[in-house]
Amino acid sequence: MARNIDAKCRQCRREGEKLFLKGEKCFTDKCAIERRNYPPGQHGQKNVRLSGYGVQLREKQKVRRIYGLLERQFRRTYWGADQKKGITGENLLQALESRLDTVAYRMGFGASRTEARQIVRHNGILVNGKRVNMPSYQVRPSDVIEVAQQAKAQLRIKGAAEAAESRGFPEWLEVDVKSLKGTFKARPQRSELPSTVNESLVVELYSK
Repeated sequence: MARNIDAKCRQCRREGEKLFLKGEKCFTDKCAIERRNYPPGQHGQKNVRLSGYGVQLREKQKVRRIYGLLERQFRRTYWGADQKKGITGENLLQALESRLDTVAYRMGFGASRTEARQIVRHNGILVNGKRVNMPSYQVRPSDVIEVAQQAKAQLRIKGAAEAAESRGFPEWLEVDVKSLKGTFKARPQRSELPSTVNESLVVELYSK
């Protein structure tokens, strides 16, 4: 499985905001954005004025890095969203939030999307009682997501679930932390998703 192996903190610094790629570290003062909020590299502290295309490209790269997708995967997801009825940008975000690795992360079964993806790949997640090891699997409303029995003893999963519970779960999810089990109630509405993402810029970029 292809994946991005770039340093996580460098990715956050490149985009100029927290992308929450390092789990609990992102919620502490050890976060790279808290220490050095400028792009990495020799010329990182220089003020660079982006063109319209540059702004669109940076937004697309940011969204792609948040969800941990490579360019081909992300473009394929966009094409699928563009073919559906409704607003393309909202369809795109809903498709990304419906990925099994993202749902597992949102439910607290992994401290980060990367960790949640690893748990999925290692047969640690059940969907409606059946083992699914495809991170890109599209979860449907009313699907029940559960940590597999052999994985429930892992301390990292328990710790991640407790930390997620303390911060609160999204409205579109129902999670039982004790049993490490949850229900994907519905696809999230745009108003329920982070306002830091400007999906219209991504649509404009791919529409050219």
